[in-house]
Amino acid sequence: MRLVWYFDFVSPYSYLQFEAYPELMQTAELRPVLFAGLLNHWGGKGPAEIPAKRLQTYRYTYWQAGQHGIAMNYPPAHPFNPIHVLRLALALDCRYEAIKTLFEFIWKDGRSVNDEWPALVERLGLDLATADAMIAAQRVKDALAANGRQAIDRGVYGVPTFDALREGPGAGGATTGELFWGLDATDMLLDYLADPALFDAPEMRRLAALPVGAARKS
Repeated sequence: MRLVWYFDFVSPYSYLQFEAYPELMQTAELRPVLFAGLLNHWGGKGPAEIPAKRLQTYRYTYWQAGQHGIAMNYPPAHPFNPIHVLRLALALDCRYEAIKTLFEFIWKDGRSVNDEWPALVERLGLDLATADAMIAAQRVKDALAANGRQAIDRGVYGVPTFDALREGPGAGGATTGELFWGLDATDMLLDYLADPALFDAPEMRRLAALPVGAARKS
């Protein structure tokens, strides 16, 4: 089974999952996506865009960091524009150590990727001109857009999300797999990896076809 991990540096939950489960991150394909693009497609809002949810999310993620023994300091402002750091991750081939450096600059040290861009670039061992050229490359821009399209095609609606892909094509040549959204779904992912028949139980199958009983007006 192949694991793909969709994430955005703007997401505190992405940072927590990355830090809490290094063994998964070092075996998965790390795939940056623009969270805002997913929200735009599905018509949703991020937790930081809902005033009543914003502080609760910040407190909860900081508390969760303590539960997992993860050092966490929020950046100076949130949400922030992650586009440059997402492109830089892709330009660096999404290597685990590079992703770790980027996450920790933002969420462990609590620094701004935009206001402190030169310092971030230096930490990665790059000079500013090289880094700026890397994120401006069309192939990098195209790769980030392609990641977003692929995530949406797979049904990814939020970050972080693991996509557990079965070996071999499914019916009609389509790739088959299961999505696990959020830090709190990690244990279910681990159970699924240990037993891919997890969702074959009768009630699990019934849930997959459960009818909608009521819907809000658009």
